[in-house]
Amino acid sequence: MIISVASGKGGTGKTSIATSLAVVLGSRAQLLDCDVEEPNCHILMKPLIEKSFPVGVPVPVIDKGRCTVCGRCGEVCRFSAIVPIGDVVLTFPELCHGCGGCALFCPEKAITETLRELGVVEIGTAGPVDFVHGRLRIGEAMAPPLIRAVKAKIKSEKIAIIDAPPGASCPVITAVSGADFVVMVTEPTPFGLHDLQIAVNAILGLGIPLGVVVNRSDIGDSAVQDFCQSRRIPILAEIPHSRRIAEGYSSGHLLIESEPSHRATFLKILSEIELATAGTSWRRASCASS
Repeated sequence: MIISVASGKGGTGKTSIATSLAVVLGSRAQLLDCDVEEPNCHILMKPLIEKSFPVGVPVPVIDKGRCTVCGRCGEVCRFSAIVPIGDVVLTFPELCHGCGGCALFCPEKAITETLRELGVVEIGTAGPVDFVHGRLRIGEAMAPPLIRAVKAKIKSEKIAIIDAPPGASCPVITAVSGADFVVMVTEPTPFGLHDLQIAVNAILGLGIPLGVVVNRSDIGDSAVQDFCQSRRIPILAEIPHSRRIAEGYSSGHLLIESEPSHRATFLKILSEIELATAGTSWRRASCASS
C-alpha cells in the first residue's frame, strides 16, 4: 500500500498529516519524504540516519579530438543541454536530463558521460517507523531523479507514507505516481481552494483515488467542502485550528503529540483509505508486518 500525502500549496499542514499517519501505523509504516527541495519530516520524526548515498544524473563530456561538430547531438537534445556553435560543442549540465541520447547518436562516439550529483538519499529509523528522505543540493532545479531514488527504497511489506512536494508540477507528479491513494491536505481559504482545484485535477488525471483533509477547518468558509461535494471527493477529516498544535509544530513536535485526541482522527483517515482502496494491498501489508 502506498499513500501519498499532497497539497495544492505549501503551508497547509501536509507534513503534519503525513508524519502523524506514519506514527499511528507504527512498525507497519515506512515514511518517505519526497519533498526533496525542503524536506522537514525529519524535524518532527527525529530519525536515526543509518546510511546515505548520493544521487545524480549522467551528463555528457565531449572528446574534442574525435568530435567533428556534426551537430547531431544538438538535434537529439530536447533541452538544449548540448549545443554545437561554430567549431565547438557547448554543454550545459544543469539543463541535462540524463537521457543519454547525445552519446547514443553521436556518429564519432565522441561523447562519454560523467555523473553530476543532484543530492543525497538518507535512510534510517524513527522509533518503529522506517524513514527515508532526499535532500536536493542547494541551487538544483531537477528534483524528479532524486524523488525516484527515494521511492526506489519503498518496502513492499510496509504501508508507505509519501510526503509529496506541494503544488501540481513535475516533482509532485513524480512523487504521487504509482500511489494507491492520495490524501490532499488543504485549508478553507480562497488560496487553499484555488490550489486544491488545480492539484485535484492533476491527481484525477492520473486515475488515482483521493480524499481531502481540511486543516484549520474553522478559520474560513464552506467553499472547500462545497467543491468536494460537487466533485464527489470524500472529506476524510476536518481538523480545527489549535494553538497547541501550532506551538507544538514550531517546537518540532508531532500533531498527535500536541493533541493526543487526534489519534482517533488519523485512525479514521486510515480506515477510510482502506475502504476506498478495497483493502487488498492494505491487508497484505498489514499481515506481512504483524
